[in-house]
Amino acid sequence: MTTHGDDDDATVDDVTSTISEETDTPSEVRNLLANWPYPPAGGWTADDLDRLPQEGPNGELDFFKHVELVDGALIFMSPQKRFHEYVLYGLRTSLNAQAPDHLKAVMQMDLVIGPRQRPCPDVLVVDREAAKDRSRTAYTPDEVCLVIEVVSPESEFRDHEVKPSRYAKAGIPHFWLVENNADDPVVHVYQLDPVTHAYAVTGIHHNRLKLTEPFPIDIDLAGLPD
Repeated sequence: MTTHGDDDDATVDDVTSTISEETDTPSEVRNLLANWPYPPAGGWTADDLDRLPQEGPNGELDFFKHVELVDGALIFMSPQKRFHEYVLYGLRTSLNAQAPDHLKAVMQMDLVIGPRQRPCPDVLVVDREAAKDRSRTAYTPDEVCLVIEVVSPESEFRDHEVKPSRYAKAGIPHFWLVENNADDPVVHVYQLDPVTHAYAVTGIHHNRLKLTEPFPIDIDLAGLPD
């Protein structure tokens, strides 16, 4: 994928190659990992994640399978706990049952918001036309109306302190943060303030999530699809 622009903000012109897959030669991949674990010259970019093999530099199986890029740093994601998988599947299924025809909820797809920003949110609600392309590896901010992060112990700082500001600066209008309260999901709902360009909390939801934005939503949090 090819990106242009600064590190914090991206427009539809900034991110241009998530539409098609590119094939890199083995030598290009080797050069990328030549000095592992040090980053390549100029640092890691969003483009690099499409060039990394799933195997590690020494043949480690699935080494790069679950990795995201935040502030130019590669973040390796830990194996999911059952709570995490349960909430992701339940929210995605519930949202798709209620979403209007032009929107589609997807799980764990990358979001390119700048040359050195390529997080992998837990759930995205995207334009259905964009979701139809099954060769895509990532989406752009103009294609996304809602980002959902489910907090894990190892991701708590990024989910609380780092990612919300990045998503807000990219112009994502809606953001949900899901916390684990004794194995029950609690959803903190945020909406982008057009004046401050930051998220403002609009509610904290236990048991039931009922909203009018970004579309009418009524989800039984105590009985998510399993």
